[in-house]
Amino acid sequence: MRYAQGGGLTAERRQLRDQIRRQAGKRFEQGDSSAVCAKDLRVSERWVERWRQAWREGRPGRPRLGRTARTA
Repeated sequence: MRYAQGGGLTAERRQLRDQIRRQAGKRFEQGDSSAVCAKDLRVSERWVERWRQAWREGRPGRPRLGRTARTA
């Protein structure tokens, strides 16, 4: 089931999730593997892979995960 706003999370939890995603983006820029990111950020590798894909694609409507300018 999908939730319209933030996956059913409180504003505080959404902020924490976005902070973790931004940290992951910095790790992607450094070349860290998904396994290392997941372990260090205490999330599943599946989530890290989803975030990495969004980071690569620069999906509209999602935080840029640390990148300010996107070049394809």
